[in-house]
Amino acid sequence: MIRAGIIGATGYAGAELARLLLQREDVELVWYGSRSYVGEDFSSIYRNMSHLTDELCQDDDMAKLADMADVIFTATPQGFCASWLTEEILSKTKIIDLSADFRIKDVAVYEQWYRLKHPTPQFLPEAVYGLPEINREKIKNARLIANPGCYPTCSFLTMYPMVKEGLIDPDTIIIDAKSGTSGAGRSAKVPSLYCEVNESMKPYGVASHRHTPEIEEQLSYASGQPVTISFTPHLVPMNRGILVTAYASLTEKVSYEEVKAVYDKYYANEYFVRVLEKDMVPQTRFVEGSNFADVNFKIDPRTNRIVMMGAIDNVVKGAAGQAVQNMNLMFGLPENTGLKQIPMFP
Repeated sequence: MIRAGIIGATGYAGAELARLLLQREDVELVWYGSRSYVGEDFSSIYRNMSHLTDELCQDDDMAKLADMADVIFTATPQGFCASWLTEEILSKTKIIDLSADFRIKDVAVYEQWYRLKHPTPQFLPEAVYGLPEINREKIKNARLIANPGCYPTCSFLTMYPMVKEGLIDPDTIIIDAKSGTSGAGRSAKVPSLYCEVNESMKPYGVASHRHTPEIEEQLSYASGQPVTISFTPHLVPMNRGILVTAYASLTEKVSYEEVKAVYDKYYANEYFVRVLEKDMVPQTRFVEGSNFADVNFKIDPRTNRIVMMGAIDNVVKGAAGQAVQNMNLMFGLPENTGLKQIPMFP
């Protein structure tokens, strides 16, 4: 039995972790951490879990939880995990951090984009970027996982085969991404109110979104050279989902069959990455509630560019589902354990 604790359990990602883990017979949730709801019944906050748990919300004492749990999920704002983490905690339990604290190896880049002083940079070298499709073997032996961001997960999986094989010029990459409102979190903010979001779309974080350096760093590892991208996210009036449309110039003339073979080379054996059939476009409604990532591409011979497309559920593959996928690998389980949910439609 894996004893798991969640800090930040009443945010959307934390609640999704609870939803996924409460379905498991091999996992016991021993801690629902929530600074805002200490002492309150978790299922009264998320009524979809009524009668599934009678646990009360605890505080965010990671040191105390480390004595009780085999793995701790921190679904918390940037800075929380890094401020609590110690060698003593890591000697007792595994940590899967859903914030950005350990995703970016260059501490100066992290501090520039997140405007926070990193309190524990000594743990950055050992933190493993938790994208199983790329870092599976490293994840298996890790103590500390930096769970990827939602936009980086979708963007990277969409483009990785082309970048890795050198078939696109990485300096020409443009990423246009759309996300549902759950990506903004559960706390009340005027831009997330119904009247502000409904019947409207808008770009945000233009040329300044904090996921930009994370995407660039991972693409740089794949290409073997520094990569600079243009990345613009958009807020759309839906609860869940991310859709990425990425554009780049081809480095050579290629056919559909050649590019399809490249995608199949990397993803044919990946349970959660579905390369769609020719001319079929990814849609967020067909991944909702699941850990799947749907990807595809279209060659534009007129411009010598390729359009790469991907869709994920931002709360599952973009957050909680990927965290559970990482947990499975860390404990020697098949990585799709507890994650075989078929996407919900309609």
